[in-house]
Amino acid sequence: MHTRTTPGRPHARGRWAATAAPGESDRLRRPAFWFTTLVIAFELIAGSAWNLWTIDWVEAQLAHLGYPHYLAYVLGVCQFGAGVALVVPGFRLLKEWAYAGVFFMWSGAVVSHLARGDGPVSWGPPLMFLLFAVASWALRPADRRPRADRRAWAVATGLVVVMSAVSLLTLPAAADVTGGWAVERGWVEEQRP
Repeated sequence: MHTRTTPGRPHARGRWAATAAPGESDRLRRPAFWFTTLVIAFELIAGSAWNLWTIDWVEAQLAHLGYPHYLAYVLGVCQFGAGVALVVPGFRLLKEWAYAGVFFMWSGAVVSHLARGDGPVSWGPPLMFLLFAVASWALRPADRRPRADRRAWAVATGLVVVMSAVSLLTLPAAADVTGGWAVERGWVEEQRP
């Protein structure tokens, strides 16, 4: 049996790894990826139309959850962009942003409905689409994944740790300053100690 080889990552001893011919899992993975991706892409495009033309169902949900009316337009534009980004070839980084956006959108919808005390009939659909998005992301082929450099990840992780520590240490001073801003803008009344 002849196996097709392509350049891969070097092994510890410096030899290049070979990629074998697609196996059984690859034959299932690609259709599963496209099924989950097309489901969420269709939901994003349809949701975009619903939000941009603000059907009554969208108005009722936004009012029920306590969100402003204009959020429908913000979501509609972003949903359309994410739906397109997920199905067009190329644009690896843009696809990652789209996955992140839909993760936040649908997890936010689930949490919003749970916070209002809604039952599964309300939070179930966004949870289902969230799970489809996670599956699509996990099943995506290598040519749709961004390339990662381990050193860059280590540096980024270190920066996040340092910035988090600085943020926590300066939190009391920041709270005092921004609290004054809220009073100046009339958002809150001044609180006496």
